[in-house]
Amino acid sequence: MRLEARFRWLPTPFRSLFLFIVWLLLNNSVSVGHIILGALLALLIPLFSMSFRDPQPLILKPGLAFKQLLIVLYDIIVANLQVALLILGPSKNLRPGFVKVPIDLMHEMPITILASCVSLTPGTVSAEVYPLIKSLNEDDEPAQRYLLIHVLDLDDEQALIKQIKARYEAPLKEIFQC
Repeated sequence: MRLEARFRWLPTPFRSLFLFIVWLLLNNSVSVGHIILGALLALLIPLFSMSFRDPQPLILKPGLAFKQLLIVLYDIIVANLQVALLILGPSKNLRPGFVKVPIDLMHEMPITILASCVSLTPGTVSAEVYPLIKSLNEDDEPAQRYLLIHVLDLDDEQALIKQIKARYEAPLKEIFQC
């Protein structure tokens, strides 16, 4: 069975589930009327808004995606503590810098998630993804993309690149199979 045919009536199942749950939470009721109306809205809103969306890769490994979410949350907590120690500590010798991280991801959504993971972790901010221009000729090799990152305290550029590629990019490639 083709993937498009299987999801024709439920194009974004997680979004539909999320809309249904939010509807019930906002109304603070699980009455039959709210359940029916919530289910109807959860089915119709994604169907009507499908034409406005660009096609994105599916999450093919939701278990790994959940594990990756926990890893990112852990990294955010640890990085908050590290940044607090850097700022409040006795040594104020910060070494800020920019780092170009080559990325192998091809789809916009995984690249956006990668940039978000880096930006959400205190001490690093994604500044730009380049090159942004896609080739007009389908036969051309895609240009190597880079994620430009600003780092609050840059100790070892190559170690940071390896950490980002192994900790964030590799799992995203596996989750989205891209």
